[in-house]
Amino acid sequence: MTALTLRRIAAHIGAELRGNADARVVGLGSLQSAKPGELTHCSSPHYERYLPDTRATAVILGAKSAERCPAAALIVKNPALSYARASQLFSERPKDAVGIHSSAEVSPGATLGSGVRLAAHAVVGDGATIGDGVEIGSGAVVEAGAEIGKHTRVGANAVICHDVVVGKHCVIHPGAVIGADGFGFVPDEDGRLQEVAQLGSVRMGDDVVVGACTCIDRGAIGDTEIGNGVKLDNLVQIGHNCKVGDHSILCGCAGIAGSTTLGEHTILAGGVGVAGDSPVTIAAGVTVSAMSFVSGSIKEPGVYSAALLHNASAKWRRNAIRFQQLDAMAQRLSRLEARLAELPDGTESGPS
Repeated sequence: MTALTLRRIAAHIGAELRGNADARVVGLGSLQSAKPGELTHCSSPHYERYLPDTRATAVILGAKSAERCPAAALIVKNPALSYARASQLFSERPKDAVGIHSSAEVSPGATLGSGVRLAAHAVVGDGATIGDGVEIGSGAVVEAGAEIGKHTRVGANAVICHDVVVGKHCVIHPGAVIGADGFGFVPDEDGRLQEVAQLGSVRMGDDVVVGACTCIDRGAIGDTEIGNGVKLDNLVQIGHNCKVGDHSILCGCAGIAGSTTLGEHTILAGGVGVAGDSPVTIAAGVTVSAMSFVSGSIKEPGVYSAALLHNASAKWRRNAIRFQQLDAMAQRLSRLEARLAELPDGTESGPS
């Protein structure tokens, strides 16, 4: 169990410390659940009501909240970011022993760097290149010709398909598939679907996180490209030939159709879908709220929404019916406006 002094934590995150610098913490907790010996944070005004009653040994927070803090205060400008950095000090993920498990299969034509870990039943194909310090989990497969950069971690049962390039310091969570064929079919004269060969690959930058069971399809012609620092949640689908800009975030169950381009620092919240009659381009700095559907390009940064809000079921049904009636209502309104425009000035039409 890691035990750290508040002095060390404050130095690590650049905080002003108010309290006993020699006090030790051994773990993390929320404002409500943290116990003595644990570190917590207050990053939002919505949670400040829990601050006076926290039992944590120390709290990471902003200067305005520090006066209400009953524990040692680690005062910073951005509590959420500072907490993220502090949390890394407590990360104790188990690691397999350095080396190759007896059940792993490594092609004689593969190249392995120093300090590589291959867990049970991992497979590395012919011509694959595995960088220094890479970890490949149980049952994971790295196919022929793939390249994995230094200190990247590939989770259990993940698949890195042939000729895919993964950068340095990436995390590929269990069950992810990088570089499977894109979804491309054309009907022939008899209506049978003919597959379009997917001849490209996937090129992934450094410091990318790919969530569990996420799929990134290889390009049909040219490569699918994932920029540096991109973070993909679980169950995300990225179609062939997409380009995802640096430091973008795609939350769970988001899906983007083939040839979509996302600018840098794009955020797609959970369940967002992107597809159009022509390839969609989303500008840098765009955030799309949860469950929205983007059917055309977005040219300006900002926050965009396209989803219906929840309501009591009966009221939601009535509003849904009204929504279907909007076109007819708009036509009636246009006819009324035309009739009003025909009336002489100052004349009102109505019951006498």
